[in-house]
Amino acid sequence: MPQHSFTVNGRPVVVEAPDDLPTLWALRDKLGVTGPKYGCGINVCKACTSHLDGAAFNPCVTPVAEVAGRSVTTIEGLADGDVLHPVQQAWLEQDVAQCGYCQPGQIMAAVALLRRTAEPTDADIDAIENVCRCGSYFRVRQAIKRAAELMKGR
Repeated sequence: MPQHSFTVNGRPVVVEAPDDLPTLWALRDKLGVTGPKYGCGINVCKACTSHLDGAAFNPCVTPVAEVAGRSVTTIEGLADGDVLHPVQQAWLEQDVAQCGYCQPGQIMAAVALLRRTAEPTDADIDAIENVCRCGSYFRVRQAIKRAAELMKGR
C-alpha cells in the first residue's frame, strides 16, 4: 500500500492508504483528526473545509495523493495553543453555533476569506457557500465582520 507523507496542523505524518482515498478519511480514520466533518462527500456542503498550504480546500473530494508533501490545517490547528484565532473568538462572541456540525468548516472558510480580503463585503461572505442547516448565516456574517475588526489589531 502506498505511503503519503504530509503535514497536519504543523506535525509531519505518514499515512498508508490507496492514492485515491479522500483526504478526509485519511484525516479522520487514519489520523484521528475529527474536526473536519463528513457531510456530503461531493464538495457541496463544505462541512469538511480545511486549508491546504493556507488555502481553503475540501478534503472529501481531494485524494490523499494530492496532499503529499504539503501542509494541511484543520480546525484543530487554527488556535495558537490556548489563544483562539480571531475568527474563533468572533464565533464565540457572536454566539454563531447552533448544532455546531458545520462550524469547523464555516470557520476555516472564513479564515481563508479574511486572508484574501481584510474587509469582506456581504457578497464576499455570501460567496463562501458553506451549508448550515440550522440557518445561522446572519450570525456567521456578523462573526466574520467582527473577526475582520479583531484582525486589524494584530
